[in-house]
Amino acid sequence: MARIAVPGWIPLVAMAGDDVLESVGEQSVVSPYDGTGIARVAVSGADAVDAAVAVARGARGHAPHAAERARILDRAADLVADRSEVLARIVAAEAGKPLRQARGEVGRCVDTLRFSGAVARTLSGEVIPMDAADSGVGLLGITVREPIGVVAAITPFNFPLNLVAHKLGPAVAVGAPVVLKPAGRTPVSGLALAAILREAGLPPAMLGWVLGDRVAGEPLAAHPDVAMVSFTGSSAVGWAIRAARPDIRVALELGNATPVIVHDDADLAAAAHAIAASAFTHAGQSCISVQRVLVQREVHDALIGHLLPRVDALVVGDPLHEATDVGPVIDTASADRILGWVDEATGLGARVLCGGGRLPDGPAMVAPTVLDGVAPCARLMRDEAFGPVVAVCVYDRVDDAIAIANASPLGLQAGIFTARVDMAMAWARRLDFGGVVINETPTFRADHMPYGGVRGSGDAREGPAAAAVEMTYPKLVVTRIPTT
Repeated sequence: MARIAVPGWIPLVAMAGDDVLESVGEQSVVSPYDGTGIARVAVSGADAVDAAVAVARGARGHAPHAAERARILDRAADLVADRSEVLARIVAAEAGKPLRQARGEVGRCVDTLRFSGAVARTLSGEVIPMDAADSGVGLLGITVREPIGVVAAITPFNFPLNLVAHKLGPAVAVGAPVVLKPAGRTPVSGLALAAILREAGLPPAMLGWVLGDRVAGEPLAAHPDVAMVSFTGSSAVGWAIRAARPDIRVALELGNATPVIVHDDADLAAAAHAIAASAFTHAGQSCISVQRVLVQREVHDALIGHLLPRVDALVVGDPLHEATDVGPVIDTASADRILGWVDEATGLGARVLCGGGRLPDGPAMVAPTVLDGVAPCARLMRDEAFGPVVAVCVYDRVDDAIAIANASPLGLQAGIFTARVDMAMAWARRLDFGGVVINETPTFRADHMPYGGVRGSGDAREGPAAAAVEMTYPKLVVTRIPTT
């Protein structure tokens, strides 16, 4: 099947203001499914990063007023909706995300932009009761939210459109100039959104972009005129950025080894349906894809009996085919790593119930895999696999399940299936995660909710309202008022 043709309105070069930035080379964007070329994009070096940051710094304080920023975001949402099929096909082609799921991502991008527009209209400070101290009598104090400065937005490959929107949308909402560095494997979706925001009326100086992975990302994250780095990606890279930049705000949204606890009173059919759907969506390449299934011993066999037929029914293949449920992982190296973890788990005693190897479609096609009896010490039970693999283990007491879930150094989201919602609320308090979802897949995310992790999974919250707080600071203004 032919891959997509990139529309001419999408720039494939780095830009700052109205200027095309100098490149240090070119990079091919290829389909992870069959290696077909999709586009060739310019690669940016440190000089391009300097130029982009300089233009963004010059734009500080010159953003359109809040009502106009909201209108820009609303117009951008309309443009994304109007071009939804083109954008979905770009996401499917460059990320290997099945087309139906790519359409869902485009729809979420529309929501993210609209929620960002609402933030532009409603972001506010607070009144400080100055006369709560004797020294404050006769004074009025207020805070206003000021944009922090130049935001460096560094985004991952797995949601190449909507996770760009989660950074650009709030930055536009608060009036912060931003320099985007989209993922090197999937830059075209992010470039499309950047072009749409400019088309919607965002002044060019407010949004620039550079291209390439380390060659552009490292100088951008290290740039002295960047006031904030907003990073979504691997834990190793994210924490390295934090360690290198203690002088600025660094917002990290990182990985997870997502657990779901299935108690003996749960609706097992509903739990199995949720696990099969959310563990293998985009080949498990979501920070909150279900990876660890902790099931009470008494219902283990029944849950597996519900789960395996649903996994077997998944359609695996070309992401541009309408029927496909599971496409490739992003590249061959990722497939090798994932299958290496499977081999480690089986070496520790786990049994492969389905999958466990490559499919003949291509070297990055990993079969949807369910492993049973996975040892708690296996990497699949501790680290993020980022692939279509589910590791099942049993527990006897809820305390044991919570301890196994918390044993991972990662803590983004977790899930619980039980009929006892009152008890689930108590268990949720004991799960050391940024979010806990009850009787729904822990892969659930609504784009306006505060989303983020604890421990190794990061320390910030995304969602337009939460990100707007991260991208601003409260400026205190005090004035003397007449007393009567």
